Amino acid sequence: MSFSVWEIIIVLAIVILLFGTKKLRNVGSDLGTALKGFKKAMNEDEPKKDADFDAVESKTETSVESESQTKEKVKD
Repeated sequence: MSFSVWEIIIVLAIVILLFGTKKLRNVGSDLGTALKGFKKAMNEDEPKKDADFDAVESKTETSVESESQTKEKVKD
């Protein structure tokens, strides 16, 4: 079931008549601002994730090193 060009034009005309071009422009602007804010938040969160991962990784390496040192002391 595909929409023809005329059906799409009629639906767009009805939407413009119901909401008006000014309100549609505002909705588009608000949607763009929301998407921009969302992308910015995602990009700001990425370094935090990397820092958290690095912290966990360094703790794991430290615990592995201390465990191996403990095993060496027990063997001696």
